[in-house]
Amino acid sequence: MKNTKSDQKTTQTRARILKAATEVFAASGIVGATTREIARVAGVNEVTLFRHFQSKEQLLAVVVQQISALQVEALTRKDEWTGNLHVDLLHYAWLYNNMLEEHEALVRMFIGEAQRHPEAALQILREAALPLREKLIDYLHKGIEQGNVRKDADLLVVIDLFTGMLLSGMLRRTTVSVPLGYSRESYIKRCVDVIVQDINTSTTKISHSSLTL
Repeated sequence: MKNTKSDQKTTQTRARILKAATEVFAASGIVGATTREIARVAGVNEVTLFRHFQSKEQLLAVVVQQISALQVEALTRKDEWTGNLHVDLLHYAWLYNNMLEEHEALVRMFIGEAQRHPEAALQILREAALPLREKLIDYLHKGIEQGNVRKDADLLVVIDLFTGMLLSGMLRRTTVSVPLGYSRESYIKRCVDVIVQDINTSTTKISHSSLTL
């Protein structure tokens, strides 16, 4: 029983530190954030923080990994994939979009930090985003095997286009103060439509100039 209570306390403390770190990194950036401030917001001392995380960099990496963990878990479940390209990519798009919206401040911080400290910021982002990216690559490869996705589709470019459109949409919606003239739902659906039109074997490939958002 003592071990159980101790484990629960350790888990709770770790969760508080990660929550505090998310807030502090989002507000202060990679360089501006300090372990002292993170510990203060978490309600622990720095000794306790370093007992759980060896460095500020490791703490940041865990924060970003935790953000994508739920999406990766959802995409790991086989029943989440229907085999229908449009349905599955729409499901992925909403998972990705919800992650971006929930952590908008942190996403914006990384965009800013990438310009000033590209190696630190981008390396952490690459490592954390890799599992989520690999799930989509695996799915599209299976689509090629099943005949749903074109064999000549450049999957890496497709994925960057797809996630880039979703990121751009989130940033625009949360920045522009005037109505955009379309809903979040219609934008996300259109992103999926564009990708499906480009890679689906059942549709006639059309030139990019004829696609309009």
